[in-house]
Amino acid sequence: MSIWSFSEGRVRPVASSEEALVRFRQVDLVLMVGCSVAALVCVGPARWAPHSGRNALFFLFFALGLPAVRMLEARFPRQHLLTIAGDFWLLPVSALAHGWLGPIVDWVNPLVKDAQLVAVDQRLFGFQTSVVLAHAIPPWANDVLLLCYYGHFIWPLLLGVYLYARGRGATPAFDEYLLGLGLLLGFNYAAYSLVPAVGPRYFLIGAFDGPATHGWVLTPLLESMMRTPVYTRDCFPSGHTGVALVVLFYAFRFARRFFWVMLFPGMGLIFATLAGRFHYAIDLVCAVPLVLVVTGLALGLSRAARQRAVEQGARSVPVDAIVRP
Repeated sequence: MSIWSFSEGRVRPVASSEEALVRFRQVDLVLMVGCSVAALVCVGPARWAPHSGRNALFFLFFALGLPAVRMLEARFPRQHLLTIAGDFWLLPVSALAHGWLGPIVDWVNPLVKDAQLVAVDQRLFGFQTSVVLAHAIPPWANDVLLLCYYGHFIWPLLLGVYLYARGRGATPAFDEYLLGLGLLLGFNYAAYSLVPAVGPRYFLIGAFDGPATHGWVLTPLLESMMRTPVYTRDCFPSGHTGVALVVLFYAFRFARRFFWVMLFPGMGLIFATLAGRFHYAIDLVCAVPLVLVVTGLALGLSRAARQRAVEQGARSVPVDAIVRP
């Protein structure tokens, strides 16, 4: 019997180490494949780009680290920290891998596409949304919106922890949520490579009254934290919008109270991508179909995995367990 297995829902420790299975979740496959491909690109066609070797090692660490954690989890089933580390492996990958995309984008598409995105916005809407909002939003509102904008780093973690704690471990709801989020980030990072853009805060700087968003107390502080980002060609489509919508979608399905708590800050986060000069309007528009695709894929894949688990469970019932009348 193979020691490798894909599971859906809660993992139950096996009786002995000889029977231990190395269990992977569907999002694990997304992470291992994505990080492996990124590492191969960095040491292959993008090896001439700055920091390609270093970034390849980082991607390789996360690609190989996850199966290593899962094997340790199978070997030491009572070490729950190993299970938690494997179940939440997506979070450090998503937070750190964003800053390692430079060599890949340099190889795929070294020229920014801001001029094309500006032209699309002008054709569709007749104006540049961020420029219009810069003259319409009062300083106090910018403080609130930028505070909401930083919720991008908090809401995905909070929903994951909430679902995990409520189910006392990984449940089908938790697995589907992480799968949807992982698929979104994978497609989003691929889109950054195909359509690199720096956003209106850099490309349209001459259209604004000043280099920074006007605010009261919080805006100068929050703005200063984003003036030296590791990676800036991350405009199309809007990852902040996509992640916020994915979290809201799964919160509505699996944690309705969480949804109502997040709804208005989440909408403020999405609006802040325009008010803070981070995105063009078309970036937000194109994030919506991407969310629909990944949530549909995650739903279909999760249902297929649950059905497969039910069928495997039915086949594993011993013959003497069947009671005849």
